[in-house]
Amino acid sequence: MAYAQNGDKVTFHYRATLDDGAVFESTYDDPCEADDCDCEEANGPMELTLGSGEFFPEIEQALIGMAVDEKKQVIISCENAFGEYDQDKVFLAKRSELPEQMDPQIGDSFTLANDDEEIDVTVVETSDDDVTFDANHPLAGETLNFDIELIKII
Repeated sequence: MAYAQNGDKVTFHYRATLDDGAVFESTYDDPCEADDCDCEEANGPMELTLGSGEFFPEIEQALIGMAVDEKKQVIISCENAFGEYDQDKVFLAKRSELPEQMDPQIGDSFTLANDDEEIDVTVVETSDDDVTFDANHPLAGETLNFDIELIKII
């Protein structure tokens, strides 16, 4: 029986959940089955070279030593995933300072740019005069739980 080793190219499935059980990503599911999906491809097993740093290091490390069809659970703390939630990344902007064509609604995502940088933000609150943006990653502060299954060692 072959076991995955550092440097091997492998394919694997995973289901990623939050502590409350909510699935935020899965290679098992076809996201295009949802009515509001605008993607063009179905999900499928992920392929990567172990040790290449293409995915979470904890997942790559867990795959090393696994046999085909073996399953494992891996938990990644928020510090090792997308970081702690940082309240300093939540900020208020005056609507009068935003581009005229911008009509931000709660839940909308934008990339804001100035001369020096671009930041991805989500609208978390609006009023007639102001918009509150959150520049934290949507999964900041969350522990990530992965169920992984090695499909193939290439």
